[in-house]
Amino acid sequence: MSGFDWRSASGYERARDAEITGFAWECLRRNPNYQRDHHGFSRASTISAEFRQKWGLCFRS
Repeated sequence: MSGFDWRSASGYERARDAEITGFAWECLRRNPNYQRDHHGFSRASTISAEFRQKWGLCFRS
């Protein structure tokens, strides 16, 4: 996940027209704590229930 300048309007272009779930994703993906946890998870083959619960994630099956 790349860094961004939160003061730059261009960093929010994707969020401007997003639905609530898209906006929530934009907020979550920019969270440094989530980035740290995701980096640790991304090496695993499955997403743990603990990770999903901690970050409020659910996935459609």
